[in-house]
Amino acid sequence: MSSFSSPKSQLQAVLFLLVAMISVQSSGSLAKVLFQSYPVLTVSAMRLFFGAIILAILFQAWKIQWRAIRWKAIVSYGFALAGMNALFYLSLERLPLGIAVAFEFIGPLSVALYYARQKYDFIWVSFAILGLLLLFPFQQASHGLDLTGIVFAVAAGACWAMYIIAGQKPSGISGNHTVFLGMTVGMLILLPIALWMGAIDRVFELPHIFYFIALAILASALPFSLEMLALKRLTALSFGTLMSLEPAVAAFSGFVFLGEKLMWNQWLALVTIIIASVGCTITTQLARQSKAHQN
Repeated sequence: MSSFSSPKSQLQAVLFLLVAMISVQSSGSLAKVLFQSYPVLTVSAMRLFFGAIILAILFQAWKIQWRAIRWKAIVSYGFALAGMNALFYLSLERLPLGIAVAFEFIGPLSVALYYARQKYDFIWVSFAILGLLLLFPFQQASHGLDLTGIVFAVAAGACWAMYIIAGQKPSGISGNHTVFLGMTVGMLILLPIALWMGAIDRVFELPHIFYFIALAILASALPFSLEMLALKRLTALSFGTLMSLEPAVAAFSGFVFLGEKLMWNQWLALVTIIIASVGCTITTQLARQSKAHQN
């Protein structure tokens, strides 16, 4: 039995994703500090730059088997990383966080719907969509939304969908080296834009360089590495549905760490999304076991 269908590896994948989500959410305050002093795309580019350096050292990039690399998979993964990060940060300039996340999640949910085959698949994806709608801050939306911000958020979601699909394609090398090369490609895409916008020289000033390094670890190096491990253990359907936990983690983190009160509909949303995520994982696992027995 492959690790892809092992119950133990499925549980590990869920834990990897939860840690990745908590890491990303905890990086938000650092990003806001840096937005006050640097252009958004500069922050995004340098986040990937420091993240790539950290991964190069951590995963010993010099041991990569360069001849085995499938560059098409690496480049598509890198483009997805760059687009997902830059476009989402750009959407945050124009939209409240909750609304930006809601629009961005069109991407992973579309992947989940595309790969849905069984009736239970559609049930869990529907639960995830319902949960996201319950989390959506309609009071803020009623005051009018920035159309450009919506376009950025939806485009970030499209890159997220590409990220899920590209992350599952064979790259010819280990998952860790795939993340490093993908992040390097993403950094090379955004770096010329950051250089054009300026402020690169101030990145290395104290104490901001420590903020950038911390942001690279919490928002890029750690979560992308964990998500790559999860992608190798989950189907695109399961991954897309499980990622709907992200706004739930954000809402719960706000409640625990920031004292933000949750309304009844938001608590219901958390329960609904958790049911969708657990249900999708269980039924996908049962379907795989049934298929294995038939073969």
